[in-house]
Amino acid sequence: MATLILLNKPFHVLSQFTDERSTNPRSTLADWITRPGVYPAGRLDYDSEGLLLLTDHGGLQHRIASPANKMPKTYWVQVEGEVSDEALRQLRQGVQLKDGLTRPAKAIPIPAPEIWPRNPPVRFRQSVPTSWLALTISEGKNRQVRRMTAAVGYPTLRLIRTQIGEWSLGNLQPGESRAVTINVPDTPARTPPKTRRRHRRT
Repeated sequence: MATLILLNKPFHVLSQFTDERSTNPRSTLADWITRPGVYPAGRLDYDSEGLLLLTDHGGLQHRIASPANKMPKTYWVQVEGEVSDEALRQLRQGVQLKDGLTRPAKAIPIPAPEIWPRNPPVRFRQSVPTSWLALTISEGKNRQVRRMTAAVGYPTLRLIRTQIGEWSLGNLQPGESRAVTINVPDTPARTPPKTRRRHRRT
C-alpha cells in the first residue's frame, strides 16, 4: 500500500521542500505539506498552479513521473487573444519547439472556469481579449504548455493543472490537500533463466 497526496499547489510555490536561495527564499512545499516521508511525483513550475502529487512509495513515484509511461496531464490555460481554429489544429497535430516536435495534444476551447482568484492577479490588457483552453499532453518537456501556446501565437497568462492520469484536482482550493491510499502491487521477483545443460558426446 502507498500513500498519495493530492495538493493544489498555489501560485509562486516551488514544487520541492527546500529553496537553494539563501536570500529572499521562496515558498516551498514545506509551507503546505507537513506529513513526513512523502516526495513529489513530478513537478509543477513555480508560476503554475494546480494539481501536484506526492507519495511515500518509490515505485508509484516513478510510475507517475517517468516520461516513458506517457501519463496524460490536463491543464486549464488562459491565453492572450481569441484562439483560432488553425491554432487548435496545430496543437492537436503537434507543435515544433526548439527541442523537437511535441506529441499531439487534446485542445478544447472552454468557458472561463469558476475558480479562485490568483494572488497576484493576472495582468490584463483592456484592448486584448483572453480565452481559455483545456489542454491535455502526454509528455513533459520543460515549460511545455507555455511554449506550445506561444509557438502558435497565444502567450499563456495563467496555467492550472487539473488532472494527472486518473487523479483530478476536484474541489481542492489553493494550499489544500487530501491523502488517498493506493494499492500498489508488488513487483514479482524475476526468475533466473534456466541454464542449458551441455551433453558431452561419447
